[in-house]
Amino acid sequence: MARTPTTDLTPQLLAGLKALQLPAAAASRLLVFQDELVKWNSTYNLTAIRDPAEMVTRHLLDSLAVLPLLRGRVLDVGAGAGLPCIPIAIAAPELHLTGIDSIGKKVRFMRHAQRTLGLGNFEAIEGRVEDVPATVRYDTITSRAFASLADFFTLTRHLLAGDGQWVAMKGKLDAQEQAAIPADVEIVEVRRLSVPGLHEARHAVIARPKKT
Repeated sequence: MARTPTTDLTPQLLAGLKALQLPAAAASRLLVFQDELVKWNSTYNLTAIRDPAEMVTRHLLDSLAVLPLLRGRVLDVGAGAGLPCIPIAIAAPELHLTGIDSIGKKVRFMRHAQRTLGLGNFEAIEGRVEDVPATVRYDTITSRAFASLADFFTLTRHLLAGDGQWVAMKGKLDAQEQAAIPADVEIVEVRRLSVPGLHEARHAVIARPKKT
């Protein structure tokens, strides 16, 4: 495994995991992932957030807040540096996560993190999601900061399993954005997410194709 992670962040992360009702055993590997992100970020500028304590809140815990809504084989679209997919893969080994991004340096980092952590339940794809052939269908397709809801649903529709769901992570909700979704998609639920230590709005928009 990688070099020893930043240990002084452990109490903050453990408190967050407890609040999210997630296993404390994941903390050490989550901090290894973050430590690698900090190291790569100094060269490749993968994220604008550079303070490690802020990363715990805005990257690790923010990603994990959506975990209870995910099921089966999960595709994370516009995954960037592996957020939310890699923290979820660490905390939930029973799920299989795939992260896709069109930016090569971000995919290289995801693959580096996968090798470093030995994540057998994670893989990374480089490319645009609309160009990915539908050889695999996903039970859940999620995104953290990919596109508008309408574009998210439209560009990923061919990759969604027949009984699959979309889970779009959003900050403040935009009524116009929700109203502009395709007519054959229904929003099942808008769930407010609670991220420990983050005093900003976070929501998950859960949607699925309408039954015909």
